[in-house]
Parts: sequence; structure tokens; C-alpha cells
Amino acid sequence: MPVNDDRSPYDVGYGKPPKDTRFRKGISGNPRGRPRGKGNLATDVARALQEKVTINESGMRKTVTKREAVAKQLVNKAASGDIVAIRLLTALTSSIEDSVTETGQTHLSDEDLKVLDGVLKRFEKSGKGEDHGNDK
Repeated sequence: MPVNDDRSPYDVGYGKPPKDTRFRKGISGNPRGRPRGKGNLATDVARALQEKVTINESGMRKTVTKREAVAKQLVNKAASGDIVAIRLLTALTSSIEDSVTETGQTHLSDEDLKVLDGVLKRFEKSGKGEDHGNDK
């Protein structure tokens, strides 16, 4: 429906709102929306995992990321026979292997790959007839 007054000499209709009701340049249509730079839970967790912590490893103090510390603890618990940690680590490694085979490339850093190689070596050593006395 065309509007033929002096203020608005163009057609107004679907997808063509009147000029005086359009959003103004430089003014947000949602002024109380999410503030700029405000993260979500995923970014908060990723940021927390990149924080550094100091650990004692073989009597030596070492600074690593929280992500590395969590991976080391999971691997150590799995290697000591904690069944929950073994299940979690097995699921984690299989999902990583699946993502590598599907895409042909990995999204893991070199440090993550080193940790996973260490896990696999520990499982191979523990599978070669070494009994940890966990059978009841």
C-alpha cells in the first residue's frame, strides 16, 4: 500500500517499514541486551583450563596448565586401577580417535597428543601380564 504524503514518498509494506520507525544508525535495537565481551560458560571453562598451576612431579616443581594437570590425574588414577577413571579415559580416547578418523586431522595440541601417547604406553605395559592385585 503506497503512502503518498510528503514525509514518506516510498512504498510501505512487508519488509519495508516506515522510515521514522526504523532503527537509527548507531543505536542498538536491543539496548539492554548482552554486554559486549561477556562470555558464556564454554569460554569461562576454556579460560579456566588455560590457567597455570604448580605441581610436584617426581620431586620436582613444575608449572603446567590446569588442563594438563587434570589429564595427568585422570591418567594416573586409571593406571592405578580406578575403574571409573578407566571408563572415562577409554571413552575420551575413543571419541578422540573417532574425531581424528572422521576429519583426518586432530584438534589436539602437541602436548595433548604426548599425554595420550603416555596413557597408551601405560596401558600397554599394564596389559603385558603385570598383575596389580586388583582382582578379588
